[in-house]
Amino acid sequence: MKVQIEDYEIEVHVQYGQRKKLAMQLEANGHVTVKAPNGTSDEAILGAVRQHGKQIAKQLAAIDRAKEDHRIREYEDEGKFLHLGKYYALHELIETDGRTEDELRLQLKKFYFASCKTVIAERLKVYQPRMKAKAKSFDIVESITKWGSCSSDKKLTFNYRLAMAPVDVIDYVVVHELCHLFHMNHDRSFWRLVGSVMPDYKEKEAFLARYGGQMTL
Repeated sequence: MKVQIEDYEIEVHVQYGQRKKLAMQLEANGHVTVKAPNGTSDEAILGAVRQHGKQIAKQLAAIDRAKEDHRIREYEDEGKFLHLGKYYALHELIETDGRTEDELRLQLKKFYFASCKTVIAERLKVYQPRMKAKAKSFDIVESITKWGSCSSDKKLTFNYRLAMAPVDVIDYVVVHELCHLFHMNHDRSFWRLVGSVMPDYKEKEAFLARYGGQMTL
């Protein structure tokens, strides 16, 4: 659903579940995710979003500014960079004192490699038992064209730039590659398996297609 907040038309994604209270989260892409109890009406959800309209508009303005900073690639203390779906000042991610721009860029890439390795390891621990799948190994790599890959000998690779994505998007890439342990091709059986584990996988694909270009150094 969509709602108009000041000058912004906001895309609202609703996730229903067994919960008592409604919760909202503003994503790095400007979308609002609402986690609501089963049976919550659209009117109640829209009312909650509008109730926080001023705060949401303020955060969206900050996101717009951060995106502009990111496009400029300002390697300074207050330069903004994505990490797990949110923008952070450079000094919040790495030590910046006394380093040249080239050194900062190198350290930031090392940070993303390490972060990606940690997150992927955590998510594999979640999804491998659930899917009854077991990769032989995984590695973090730099790639221009692929977010992940699976070899015939069950070795997985993941693009370090995934550390910039929200965790639920990282989950999709993890699930995608684990499904290749059963189906090496992108045939109907493969996508059926992906959908059985992650029914909203198309939303995650759309996120990567739309915002993947911003996830870079």
